[in-house]
Amino acid sequence: MPDLLAHALIAYTIARLLSWRYDWLSSASVTVVMAGAFIPDLMKMRLLIRSGTVEHLLGLPFSWSVFHTAGGTLVAILIGVVIVDPNKRQRIFALLSIGAASHLLVDGLLLTPSGHSYAMFWPLTRYHPPTPGWYLSTQPGPTIVTLIVAMGIWLLTCIRRRKMS
Repeated sequence: MPDLLAHALIAYTIARLLSWRYDWLSSASVTVVMAGAFIPDLMKMRLLIRSGTVEHLLGLPFSWSVFHTAGGTLVAILIGVVIVDPNKRQRIFALLSIGAASHLLVDGLLLTPSGHSYAMFWPLTRYHPPTPGWYLSTQPGPTIVTLIVAMGIWLLTCIRRRKMS
């Protein structure tokens, strides 16, 4: 699945569905959920900045791949929460967490040679759960499906708004 687009569409769909239930979940909140879905892919920063460079700057062991785990994602979410208005921190935490969790769970469904996913629950455990192997990360089909579903949810949201006006 072409990662970023599919993860954004999945997060959008989840957030829009939640906005039908929770009136406070605005378009800005949907954007926060989508931003949360990008957090695990911070590990791709390794393509720009080597882990060794960051280790040298911090003086501590460092790996970009930690962001693609529950523990690393939680740290990134907490950093994001600290920089927002204190009155909105709980909601921002929840919204970023929804997006990040959707990313981690969807990546846990990938087809892998070993039949097991990554250690997504690190640092709680190094266990690599089995994966159902529903798709390869390079397949365009899942992205097309997520696009169609997201467009359907967008259309239904527009219809709901018109009825409520």
